[in-house]
Amino acid sequence: MKIGVFASFQTPVCTPDNMIQVATSAEELGLDSLWMGEHVVLFDEMEFPYPGSADGKLPVPPGGGLPDTVVALSFLASHTKKLRFGTGVTLIPQRNPIYTANEFATLDYLTNGRVDLGIGVGWCKEEVEACGYDFKDRGERCDEILEIMKRVWTEDVVTHEGKHFQFKDLRMDPKPVQTPHIPLIIGGFSPAAMRRCAKYGDGWLGFGLNTEFTRAAIGGVEAALSAEGRSLDDFEIVITPGEISPEDIPVYEDMGVDRLIPLIFDPTPEAAKKRFDELDALVQACSS
Repeated sequence: MKIGVFASFQTPVCTPDNMIQVATSAEELGLDSLWMGEHVVLFDEMEFPYPGSADGKLPVPPGGGLPDTVVALSFLASHTKKLRFGTGVTLIPQRNPIYTANEFATLDYLTNGRVDLGIGVGWCKEEVEACGYDFKDRGERCDEILEIMKRVWTEDVVTHEGKHFQFKDLRMDPKPVQTPHIPLIIGGFSPAAMRRCAKYGDGWLGFGLNTEFTRAAIGGVEAALSAEGRSLDDFEIVITPGEISPEDIPVYEDMGVDRLIPLIFDPTPEAAKKRFDELDALVQACSS
């Protein structure tokens, strides 16, 4: 099992130097990857609360925000050589599929294949609508975008006549370095999300899970894969746990988790150093 880190980079608390230090420290420690979340705009009031906090609000400092993932990961990739980079998750239904496919193919090209694309449909209605899309059909739009991206990454000329997007004789270059394409690690717990990860995904991403919930979720993933004639043999389970200790490592390993991506909440130097000491203990437990 591999160990990475999920970095909660939030402005203005986080500075470019802090981000570089986190990425280079992760690489020096021998971590597998660094992941970032995505929210392009924030709202004080939302129809649907954020599911990851008790008060239903994103844990972002007043006046702050989240740096763009593609720009930030490109910036960090220039300061590293081996570290992989992932998104947890890219909010596909509020994005243009052609721009998104090109951005991530370019990132994969420039990093020599160090990219994992985490996929999610999003929960913030206001954000989806601010980006110019309908909230209600975001799931079916996500599925269509995944089909489009796979095709433009792997085919020389693509024509697409879908419900939401249409184009003819499209060519896109550069292609991703990774073959057949950038790994698609699809998140979500709903039956629709499980079906999506089994049909389109190379892996499943579970966020904020303990060992008990992870075991139950993997059962759901296995059932969805079986319905598609697939199994975990050609699939990756990626988990961002809540609290975790070295004693949890063999438990996650035994249930088939391929990568653990613990959180680093505070990227400032003193807090980051303490967190990396804790992550080192996880790495040692994983290699023992």
